[in-house]
This record gives sequence, structure tokens and C-alpha cells, in this order.
Amino acid sequence: MQIMGILNVTPDSFSDGGKYLSSEAALMRAFELEQQGADVIDIGGQSTRPGCGAVSPEEEWDRLRPVLEGLRGRLEIPVSVDTFCPEVAEEALRLGASIINDVSGVVAENMAEVVRRYGAGWVLMHNQNGADFEGQYDDVVDEVRGALEEMARQAMALGIEKERIWLDPGIGFGKSNEDNLRLLANLGQVKVPGFALLVGVSRKRVTGGTGAGTIAAQAAAQMGGADILRTHDVVQARLAANFLRDILRLQRNLAIAY
Repeated sequence: MQIMGILNVTPDSFSDGGKYLSSEAALMRAFELEQQGADVIDIGGQSTRPGCGAVSPEEEWDRLRPVLEGLRGRLEIPVSVDTFCPEVAEEALRLGASIINDVSGVVAENMAEVVRRYGAGWVLMHNQNGADFEGQYDDVVDEVRGALEEMARQAMALGIEKERIWLDPGIGFGKSNEDNLRLLANLGQVKVPGFALLVGVSRKRVTGGTGAGTIAAQAAAQMGGADILRTHDVVQARLAANFLRDILRLQRNLAIAY
């Protein structure tokens, strides 16, 4: 299980907006996340919470640039940048990022060209209507699974290697609370074989916005086959993931023995 630590350099993110807006605070937090055991750090310069206003690519990059410059060559773990803007993605990859976490829900050719040129990883997230509007689903599990399969197919058709594509069901994006719970309860059916599955539930409404709810949701995701957990609380996520891993391993061994 990989743990992706969240670092928002924004004034308005739903959980930690403004906390790491200064480059000095953001750099200290990035090093702290690495020390706490994060496998990847995901840096975002634009909030995607419900009701947030869009910022220009120039403003987004102004927030990200000093942090990426300060981290370049100083981390031993990969840096992901949470952006759906190809211009921002290219500048971030030029400064050492190696993964683009794209929440747009669209496999855009211009983003694919940037990702392909830099040999980067690409997180593709299901996002039917954005964070502000709930989608209408006949069967949210089947529809999200089908959409992720199609996004993966489109990305590969644009020259992105299979192993560089991570898929994200988009918990909290365009989905009701019931939809989110159904996805968490059926992640094994959502997961597309051969592709890493990233799940981000940290402090979202489906968890009640609490640490306890987050740990429970992340445990459900892990049991459902998630490969990467995107979280604000790296220490707790790592401890819980390791504990659950050991329990599941013991269960498997007992099942084999009998």
C-alpha cells in the first residue's frame, strides 16, 4: 500500500486552506510528510472543494513554483502535482515533478502530450459533474468502472504506457453520499485489472470530515483493492494500513491452512 501525502498551497482548500500558503511552510510540510512515511507527495495549487472559485493558470503556477523550486533535488520520494491545466503540468514536470494528478475527468490530448513527453505518471479521475453537482446514476459502480476503463483506453491510445496510468473513482466528485458509500463498498468491482487504483477520501463529507471516519473509509478502500491512499494524515494512514495488511495476511494464511 502506497501513501500519498496531501500538500495544498491554497488559501481555500476545504481542510487545510491557507495553512501552507507560504512557500516556507509548504517546504517544511513536504519534508515532514516524507519523514512521516509518505511514498508520494501530492501538491495542489488550486482548490477543488465544492463552491471553490477557479484560479487562472498563472495564479496556480505562482503558488506552485516556489515550492517546487525549493524541493527540487531535496526529496527522495516522487512529487505529484494536482492540476488539470496542461501549461501548469508542463512547468511542474520541468521542475522535477513526476506525476500529474488530473481531476478533470477528461483525457485531454494536450495534457496527454505533456505527460508523454516527460514520461510522467498520470492519475485519471472519474469526475462527471465536478464537486458542486451530483450526478445521476442508474448504477454508480458499473458506470464509474466503465468510465475508468474508457479513460484508460483513451490514454493508452494517446501513447501513455499502461503502467504510468493510475485510476481514481473520484469519491466526493459529482456523487451523492450514497454513491460514495456504494463505491467504497464495491471497490473490487470498480478496480480495473492491470491499473493502479488511487482512492482519496481524506476528511471528505462521506467520512463526516473526521479523522476516525477517514481511517474507516481508507480501511474500506484498502480492503477493496486500493493501491494508493491519498491522505492528509500520513502517520495515521500508514499505521492503519500496515495493521490492516497484517490482519488480512493472517486471514489468508488461516484460510489456506484450513
